[in-house]
Amino acid sequence: MSLMVLGTSSHAGKSSITAGICRILSDRGIPVAPFKAQNMSLNSYITEEGAEIGIAQATQAFAARARPVADMNPVLLKPKGNAVSQVVLLGKPWKDTKITDYYTETEYLLGEAVQAYDRLKREYTNIIVEGAGGAAEVNLYDRDIANIQLAKRLQIPIILVGDIERGGVFAQIYGTIALLPDDVRPLVKGIIVNKFRGDAQLFESGKKILEELTGVPVLGVVPWIKLALPEEDSLSLADKTPAEKNIRIAIIRYPHIANFTDFSLLEEAAAVEYVEPGTLLNAYDAVILPGTKNTVSDLAVLRESGAADQIVAYAKTGKPVIGICGGYQMMGTSIFDNAIEGEIIADYEGLNLLPVHTIFDHYDKITRQVKRVSKGQGPILSRMNIAAGYEIHSGKSSVAGTPAFTDEGCVDDTGLIFGTYMHGLFANAGAVDALVGYLAGKKNVSYTPAGDAGDPYAVLARHLEGCLDVERIVALSTVN
Repeated sequence: MSLMVLGTSSHAGKSSITAGICRILSDRGIPVAPFKAQNMSLNSYITEEGAEIGIAQATQAFAARARPVADMNPVLLKPKGNAVSQVVLLGKPWKDTKITDYYTETEYLLGEAVQAYDRLKREYTNIIVEGAGGAAEVNLYDRDIANIQLAKRLQIPIILVGDIERGGVFAQIYGTIALLPDDVRPLVKGIIVNKFRGDAQLFESGKKILEELTGVPVLGVVPWIKLALPEEDSLSLADKTPAEKNIRIAIIRYPHIANFTDFSLLEEAAAVEYVEPGTLLNAYDAVILPGTKNTVSDLAVLRESGAADQIVAYAKTGKPVIGICGGYQMMGTSIFDNAIEGEIIADYEGLNLLPVHTIFDHYDKITRQVKRVSKGQGPILSRMNIAAGYEIHSGKSSVAGTPAFTDEGCVDDTGLIFGTYMHGLFANAGAVDALVGYLAGKKNVSYTPAGDAGDPYAVLARHLEGCLDVERIVALSTVN
């Protein structure tokens, strides 16, 4: 009583299809939960228990009306650079490893993943499993715990999602199915053609050709739609187009940018641009330093690119500079790394925008959901009240100045330069209104306060119901 959603490539739309199926089943009163054995993403979420999972699995859990838990994403890989990733196992940091060493753990991690799946299945009965990347990475078959090895263990029906937007959808789908192992190929019970632009009826002949080539039914062609759902990985940054708004905000896109989903609501209220380090900042009304998986490394990139000097100069112009998590750490006076972030023990000079000193001396992370009350310092924070979010960081910071929020963060005397460890600050409509409303007032331009965007999972479910053979999908996922 489960279903596996595999893709022909990364960014084919597996995550949104999985979320949509979860909501469709939930709407019918069918208990359901999402599952992804292994995810690689710097966008993550903290559960009520303080476990770290991929943001996509949290999103899918919300779609399923289920509480996000570690079992939904038992293995999370967070790239740190130099072919090294942090392995988060069942929601907690396990170890840093090079990819070659990681593959020696395949059997152990696959066993942990299957046990997590079994626990979910006992509770929810119906599990929608999302694969990772492309399903037909032939050179990885013996160690692919997210697709092939998991499919061999679970023996559940598979739906294959192809991305027509990027072209070559026939080769994608036919080639993927043809390359699947003999004991996995018969599990493919349906095909979805995703991200179609234009009149989907024009692809009717294409559907018939795919069915003749593969012997697998096409369950539908999904028109492209913009959804207010968090993105899973940095590939989606290239697809972002700033809204046509009067307020322009720059978010520094350093190499290890993490949790840029923090700014999805802000993107609806302002023209938010993710800019490369070194981009001229004068034309922007505010600058945000987002989270990062490697504070020390990305701080070095800011210095090498000239961005560090630009940010400091920008801060002196009386415009806001805001740091979130790793960006907040960079804004301080100094950082001491006991070979936790980098490979050597060293002191690093920060941007000296806030009187904050950070120490990295333990491998463990702080991971928790939080609510913060603004201290009301300055023209932005004074417009905020209570904000909800989560912390997910290594390092501890000592603050010699004024906290931005109750017992947390830091703000300068002007109130325009501040930082916080709280991810999700700008997922709060009040915080978005506080920042963009202030900037609009300074420019004497109009601003519409951030409102309730509605239920994006309902929008997604209705969209899929209008273009997919939902009855067949429900039957595949609940009767097997």
